[in-house]
Amino acid sequence: MIMKLGIIGLPNVGKSTLFNALTGAGAQSANYPFCTIDPNVGMVRVPDRRLDVLRDMYSPELYTPAVIEFVDIAGLVRGASKGEGLGNKFLSHIRDVDAVIHVLRCFEDPDIVHVDGAVDPKRDLETINLELIYADIEVLERRIAKAEKLAKGDKTQAAALDVYRRVADELNGGKTARSIDLSDDEKELLSEVELLTMKPVIYAANVSEDEASGVSPENKYYKEIEKIAAEEGAEVIPICASIEAEIAELDDDEKGMFLEELGIAESGLDRLIRASYSLLGYISFLTAGPKEVRAWTIVKGTKAPQAAGKIHTDFERGFIRAEIVAYDDLIAAGSMAAAKEKGLVRSEGKDYVMKDGDVTLFRFNV
Repeated sequence: MIMKLGIIGLPNVGKSTLFNALTGAGAQSANYPFCTIDPNVGMVRVPDRRLDVLRDMYSPELYTPAVIEFVDIAGLVRGASKGEGLGNKFLSHIRDVDAVIHVLRCFEDPDIVHVDGAVDPKRDLETINLELIYADIEVLERRIAKAEKLAKGDKTQAAALDVYRRVADELNGGKTARSIDLSDDEKELLSEVELLTMKPVIYAANVSEDEASGVSPENKYYKEIEKIAAEEGAEVIPICASIEAEIAELDDDEKGMFLEELGIAESGLDRLIRASYSLLGYISFLTAGPKEVRAWTIVKGTKAPQAAGKIHTDFERGFIRAEIVAYDDLIAAGSMAAAKEKGLVRSEGKDYVMKDGDVTLFRFNV
């Protein structure tokens, strides 16, 4: 399971710089709008110190972390929902991602032009949200027209029609779909519609190099984004894209020293990647041995047989049991053999719900 996250924002807010730092893919970055025309795609490992420790323990032939796919999507301007600028490309590309990282520029720099002439992240956010809302309204209007024809003899369609109309009214009032109070059943219904403003979002507040080690309380731009994120129940992560791009070019030892000099415990990118991983409710179970140490991505709440199926369909089909030890218990014991001697390795059946960090061996018979 590989999740796909789209990096969006107005032109020249730091999207491609952030993408370059995340992936090392060398996406073109320049001081003019529409530098990124086709979406650049990069695979990024999810930072997981547990895997590094298990690698030291087992010296495996293979080391396979969980990964996320990041897509750097072309910058958007007003009128995108009507095809202005690269609007049609933007909207089609964003439909293909699972969630969104919305980059917002929260610093002044006279040498970096802004497509609207001045820095204002709240306005930038409203610009993009409105274009996405307009696109969603068009989709719902088509759904409403279809449901109206079918609703006369179909109670299910009549109920769906009520939901479509209510959501369309909220969108026309300027709300995003994700900020509307919906029941689980309504959310499931709307998942088939694939509304752009329903996609989960993380706000990446791109701050100046002076604020790389901490955002100033005087940064009014960041405060505005924090307030908006709080109202939506979304997460906002301050990040200096230019500094992160420098950090990404360093080896592990140099990276550690550089972060220490800046007074930062971990890079903003690591925090952003982990936040992206948890945004969609994903966790990792681990397998470890001399052949491979690996993190397997599953949705929180997945039961043991379905987790086994992520490794191979035969594992799920012939599932017998899962032998599991919590990562912390394994490390404290020092080895799997010692963990077994201490009774820390559990035998779990088909109803067991997997937990993040479960070090697992599946037993099966086909």
